[in-house]
Amino acid sequence: MNKLENQRADDGPFRIAELDYVLPPELIAQSPAAQRDAARLLIVDRAADTLRDGTIREFSELLRPDDLLVLNDTRVLPARFHARRVTGGLVRGLFLAELDPGVWRVMLEGSRRLRVGERLSLGSDIERRIPMTLLEASGEGHWLVRVDCRDPAEAVLERIGLTPLPPYIRRAASDAEADATDRSRYQTVYARRSGAVAAPTAGLHLTDAMLDRIRKRGVEIAFVTLHVGLGTFKPIVADRLADHVMHEERYELPEETAQAVVRCRGRGGRIVAVGTTTVRVLETAVRNRDDFARFSPGRGSTGIFIYPPCEFRAVDALLTNFHLPRSTLLALVMAFAGVERTRRAYAHAVEQKYRFYSFGDAMLIV
Repeated sequence: MNKLENQRADDGPFRIAELDYVLPPELIAQSPAAQRDAARLLIVDRAADTLRDGTIREFSELLRPDDLLVLNDTRVLPARFHARRVTGGLVRGLFLAELDPGVWRVMLEGSRRLRVGERLSLGSDIERRIPMTLLEASGEGHWLVRVDCRDPAEAVLERIGLTPLPPYIRRAASDAEADATDRSRYQTVYARRSGAVAAPTAGLHLTDAMLDRIRKRGVEIAFVTLHVGLGTFKPIVADRLADHVMHEERYELPEETAQAVVRCRGRGGRIVAVGTTTVRVLETAVRNRDDFARFSPGRGSTGIFIYPPCEFRAVDALLTNFHLPRSTLLALVMAFAGVERTRRAYAHAVEQKYRFYSFGDAMLIV
């Protein structure tokens, strides 16, 4: 685990209650805006200590020619699936990873009823159902299973899987039309490396046309990969954030992105991260370095946990959505924007009826 050493010198450790806020349920977005770039944008200026209401279409104009925009290019798998028991009972599942060919790690609902060795079937087409055998239970609904199919997991999921929307977005299990829309809209336009079970949602607002405008302004664009895992929805339960065990996620920072960061620093530009996942990759890459000339590429797993107070070494501005209370994502935003400033921004967003969470509106912190 790559936990940053965070300590509050003034009033002790940062505690979970500081991540609470009140959100009316009707502000939780259940569907995306009609167009990707139709979302609202709350602009938080840390130097001026101001808030301004805008729209995501302004985003390109808020960037400077010397800036570097860094995006997470992970692609969301259709990781949600339905399985049938021999009795006909429905079991809802979520794919987490393929460990070996045909050996998957999954999460299954109703695990108490299931038994090691039991055979289930995947898919709705009776003639093409795929056998799945339960190999081992590892607690909290997690199972190791064997899928009797020669195709890799990604190909199987493309046939039988559904979009792994967060639990606060409600869909009817049989709504195929909604899932077709979700497959497109719960995915960034630049997604290219499969492996996530949740979207890097700040990037959902960006369009190809917007990225073209950004490049024409002289802004460099680079990519990292962080495959967002199930842990992104896991609430913090420890009272002291220092006691929270962060989930690990696979990442890669390519050579060309590392070089782009060094160039940006050399010309005095800002590193603008799109999403908290991008922040986690960049801060992982530089967490033990004092000199950006030594910023280097890498890949692996990161469990970096960023919460207040924290010195950011690799990120100067952040585009992000509005996050759940008591979440690691909100803790990161508070660390970046400041605790009280974040509280004011969220209170303002609630008052102005911004849309919250994955399909909601965005905030730019400069």
